[in-house]
Amino acid sequence: MIENRPFITVLAHFTLILGVFIVAFPIWITFVAATHEAVRMTQVPLPLLPGDQFFVNLKTVLFEGVGGSGAVPVWLMMFNSLIMAMLIALGKITISLLSAFAIVYFRFPFRMGFFWMIFITLMLPVEVRIMPTFEVVSNLGMLNSYWGMTVPLIASATATFMFRQVFLTIPDEMLEAARVDGAGPMRFFWDILIPLSRTNIAALFVILFIYGWNQYLWPLLITTDSGYFTVVMGIKQMLESAEQSPVWNLIMMTALLAMLPPIIVVLSMQKMFVRGLTETEK
Repeated sequence: MIENRPFITVLAHFTLILGVFIVAFPIWITFVAATHEAVRMTQVPLPLLPGDQFFVNLKTVLFEGVGGSGAVPVWLMMFNSLIMAMLIALGKITISLLSAFAIVYFRFPFRMGFFWMIFITLMLPVEVRIMPTFEVVSNLGMLNSYWGMTVPLIASATATFMFRQVFLTIPDEMLEAARVDGAGPMRFFWDILIPLSRTNIAALFVILFIYGWNQYLWPLLITTDSGYFTVVMGIKQMLESAEQSPVWNLIMMTALLAMLPPIIVVLSMQKMFVRGLTETEK
């Protein structure tokens, strides 16, 4: 029997409401700033209610950019971020599925040794190996390209480990049944393993999409052509635009637009995301 304690219930609800307020207040300020003129955002006190310039600011950042002549429109930067996030997410999932499939279901010399070599790469993030990685990408002629922005970030030891654990929960009887029915390794992979891993793939896709969307350091190093700038790079450069004070209303509008794709991905895949992280049996 659960004891009813009104004080604990009120305290729990108050804590939740306070947490939501702390998280949502900066987003509200961003939205409010995106609806005002630039002059209003330099006045004290800052506005807490929306203005009437939302669509004007939206049109400006999407099609004209911020920073005067030669500025990159935000739609192009968001497109670059979308391409980068999708390639990283899909590339990591594909390579991790295949590597985990090979480690679990194929018997070859030094199989576990290769797995631990993959796992050890967790200690070598891009920031640690950034100079040799940049040199390799430069020598391959992949500077200022989507391949150069994504290929060095595609390998994922975490995803390989996650799919390995998922595959280990699948009964061996399924593999034996597939063999009896004449299914080859790739038929077993596509028709049995992929459907059983669907929720895990969805959960990992959400995490990796946000990881790719928020990349800043690597695309900053690998791109000098403004046509390949991502939206995260764009926001940083708007804050440091040549010898002029930041245009806060347009910067906040850009930040608001930059939040939308990750939010849409999380909300659209929320159920599968939760199931993929909580399911323990197939």
